[in-house]
Amino acid sequence: MVHSYKLMNGLANIVQSGTPSTGVQFRKRAYGSSGIRSFLRDVLAMANASVEGPRYIITGVDFDTKGQKRVRGVKRDDFSGKPAYESLASDHIEPAVRITYNAVTIDEKQVGVFEIGDCQDSPYMMRVDHSETLRRGDAYVRVNDAAVKMGRRQLLALFERKFQEAVSSASIEIGFPGEIIHKTLRVPTCDFGELPSAVANAKLQEMIEAKNQVNTSYVSTIVARLTFARVFGSDRPYEDRSTEDIMAELQQLAQQYRDHDDHFLYEEHATSIQLVVYSQSGEPLQHVSYSLLFPVHEEFRVAAQLPKLPRGNGFAGRTSLAQSKYPAVTQRDNAIRVSGKLEEIPADEPVEVFATPLRICVGSALKGRRMGIQYSLSAQNLRSPAKGTLRLLF
Repeated sequence: MVHSYKLMNGLANIVQSGTPSTGVQFRKRAYGSSGIRSFLRDVLAMANASVEGPRYIITGVDFDTKGQKRVRGVKRDDFSGKPAYESLASDHIEPAVRITYNAVTIDEKQVGVFEIGDCQDSPYMMRVDHSETLRRGDAYVRVNDAAVKMGRRQLLALFERKFQEAVSSASIEIGFPGEIIHKTLRVPTCDFGELPSAVANAKLQEMIEAKNQVNTSYVSTIVARLTFARVFGSDRPYEDRSTEDIMAELQQLAQQYRDHDDHFLYEEHATSIQLVVYSQSGEPLQHVSYSLLFPVHEEFRVAAQLPKLPRGNGFAGRTSLAQSKYPAVTQRDNAIRVSGKLEEIPADEPVEVFATPLRICVGSALKGRRMGIQYSLSAQNLRSPAKGTLRLLF
């Protein structure tokens, strides 16, 4: 409530004290459904304006011939979401522009204030056609108090300045943490034959084999009983099941032991992986996105989420907050992809990428082998993505 009051009070001050300038525009009437072209043009011009910080378009206020400000107000219906101004900007303009529309009361009249966030990723352009006079690729810039269409020379100058100001990917170091940043990580292996589902599978397979080795029902029962006692323990009552029943049970093992297997892989025998990014450019990286690509192998497992924890005779899931801090993991036919975003990476200090480390587990069949991990890191102020290869030694 306090934040909302401060916001409205700040916007009211801008309306009352502001004058037409590069970063503040006044408009006599609301845009409405008939003024969408003008709205998109004005947002583009403001987003590309050469000013620091937020920019403002104020509707329902104009100036008379003597330069006196007049508050006319706009209808309440203009704040109903029709037209959906924020969605229009999102659908038509790229890159994305942060924009909000608020009603502010001045002299007992409501005026509209569009606040356009600090725009650091210019040029902002039309992503799709809106009309014959506002086409894909069009861009405007606000000069003094007017929206001017940008030509090729202006766009080239803007791109050149942006490139010169951007950080070089050569100044970005990415790797595994330690006293120095490592490009290689040693990973222990374990025997996947000890997975709870694999152990249960082996026991059932032995029971099937025992049943198939004999022909007479009398001998079969004795052999089956002895095998059952050896496999499951003498304290468990004998269950006379047909081969078909055991085969059906085999089909259910993966589902039955899923939580047990996840606990074995990603809790008892897991290796936690953390990545570090070190920007030596002297400038923070803004709006960062990253991805890692692992090869697919049946003896290499990556947790898609944190495993459940044992509780009583079963397992209990983690909280939503705990799961939200784990990296996003997706698997395709030929790669496992780990991805995420960071708002900022400060300069000149190592920063851990994962809020909660990634968990992997490697089978003993891969012992002595190595695996390459392809990484890519992009940022709003990075000239080109930082790419490279890290290695796991099993």
